[in-house]
Amino acid sequence: MNTLDLTPVFRTAIGFDRMANLVDSMMAGGLDNQSNWPPYNIEKHGDNIYRISMAVAGFSEDELDVTIHEHILIIRGTNAEKSSDGVEYLHRGIAGRNFERRFQLADFIEIRSASMKDGLLHIDLERVIPEAMKPRKIDINATSKPKVISTKAS
Repeated sequence: MNTLDLTPVFRTAIGFDRMANLVDSMMAGGLDNQSNWPPYNIEKHGDNIYRISMAVAGFSEDELDVTIHEHILIIRGTNAEKSSDGVEYLHRGIAGRNFERRFQLADFIEIRSASMKDGLLHIDLERVIPEAMKPRKIDINATSKPKVISTKAS
């Protein structure tokens, strides 16, 4: 059995439709239904800093596309057909096939940079929490008098 009915939860929850879609996608094998190529690492550097490192040997920067659409990071590699210049491969272990890899991003995750070095594509991400969402301390002042708010219409 591969179904989970969250209808009772979402009947009373408002604004959680993105989470419902994510859970449905995960249960259906949505983002996990990808091939294992190209290999990648997800690193955490501190509380809010992340990096995705993906092995993209054989791809140039022009053949890679990094985009974000609706909280999904999409990395595509389109390897242009290159002439073999008369080369006959006895073994071809460096894969040059096209790929598309998707990563579901949490709220407030922003892409800071993307770079390539030594055949690895590095994408740096950061969770940027808005000031309104951060906890704030409320000072307690014992000497102040409470303010009375008038409810009468003028």
